Amino acid sequence: MKAFNHCKSSVKKFGGKEKDYLEIHQWFDESKTYFGDIRHRALRHHTLGIQMCEDKFGVFIVNSSNKKVIVKSIAEQHIIEDIGFLPTLQDWLKRIKPERWMNNTKKVTKMNLS
Repeated sequence: MKAFNHCKSSVKKFGGKEKDYLEIHQWFDESKTYFGDIRHRALRHHTLGIQMCEDKFGVFIVNSSNKKVIVKSIAEQHIIEDIGFLPTLQDWLKRIKPERWMNNTKKVTKMNLS
């Protein structure tokens, strides 16, 4: 789902205008810039990402209707709309197949990741 579509959902749920929520929804999907498929979600679409969002934007925002809206609720809405539930970071990481290079404590001079 595009950030603006998340904003429209936020307006229906919390009131205000789309622009009130745009920065938060764009933040969640910013990782698309670095990894262009759905795996970008592993970076912020989880319960730790919700806490990171709250750390960045504060506990609440005040929308254009002058209503306080809890940032955690906006973040949860975004993730549920994209994934259908609220995964933990562990849910994502346990699906990564460990590679030998990930555990290498020696200086790597040449890495072949293919």
